[in-house]
Amino acid sequence: MKTTRKCRALLSVGLNLVALFFSTTAFITTYWCEGTQRVPKPNCSKQRHHNCIDYGVNETDQNKVHYSWETGDDRFLFRRFHTGIWYSCEENIHESGEKCRSFIDLAPASERGVLWLSVVSEVLYILLLVVGFSLMCLELFHSSNVIDGLKLNAFAAVFTVLSGLLGMVAHMMYTQVFQITVSLGPEDWRPHSWDYGWSFCMAWGSFTCCMAASVTTLNSYTKTVIEFRHKRKLFEQGLREEQNYLDQEAFHYFRDLVHGGCDRLGSRHQYPPRLSSIYVQAIHLYLLKKHCQP
Repeated sequence: MKTTRKCRALLSVGLNLVALFFSTTAFITTYWCEGTQRVPKPNCSKQRHHNCIDYGVNETDQNKVHYSWETGDDRFLFRRFHTGIWYSCEENIHESGEKCRSFIDLAPASERGVLWLSVVSEVLYILLLVVGFSLMCLELFHSSNVIDGLKLNAFAAVFTVLSGLLGMVAHMMYTQVFQITVSLGPEDWRPHSWDYGWSFCMAWGSFTCCMAASVTTLNSYTKTVIEFRHKRKLFEQGLREEQNYLDQEAFHYFRDLVHGGCDRLGSRHQYPPRLSSIYVQAIHLYLLKKHCQP
């Protein structure tokens, strides 16, 4: 029983640790959603010779008329972007590298409250995971005491379930805010195409591991309680059987004493080992007074 309970506790701790790692990584990274944005091509320069508009004349001369033969979609390029809870970063078309903007500032004003609620839920999700992980570790290191282990197990399961629910709500709220921002966000940011990134997958993977850890913890608690009750039932049943046996043995012992007369009742006796108690001696004295004293 102890080994099985310890294995279940180790599994719960492992799943909770994976959930904590995934959730923290997703929270601080900017790859929840990624895709492309359709932006006008910049003018060619000494630093940029590709994916740009080359007029073929001196652009600094204001008296020159600049012509470009690129029309339609040829005048645009698609730059990549990726977005997280905190920042949205897109490719810098004028120079190498990326430029990032606060995603909270990009979200419509009507949705910023929901976004902040999502952020708070994510923080609480991670904090409750930490609490659940700590309780699971305590339960693992104090596995010798079954009662204390059950209490820690129950609290760990409750905190883990609550964290999972908060995480699910936070992920769904962020998804809703992002989809609205795609439609109502700034013109220079709106994606041409997008999809969910690896941070988003890690966030939901964290939720899956969190719920698996809570189910494993609840399963461990339930099995331990059932095993404990079963052992208690067997102990009480054995105790009743032993008491019945002692009652019968005492009955036969005192019956033989009474049939033996006062001489036998008044003589010293070596009580059977299983009957040598103050209670038995008291019965012996009672029989002696009742049958042998006037």
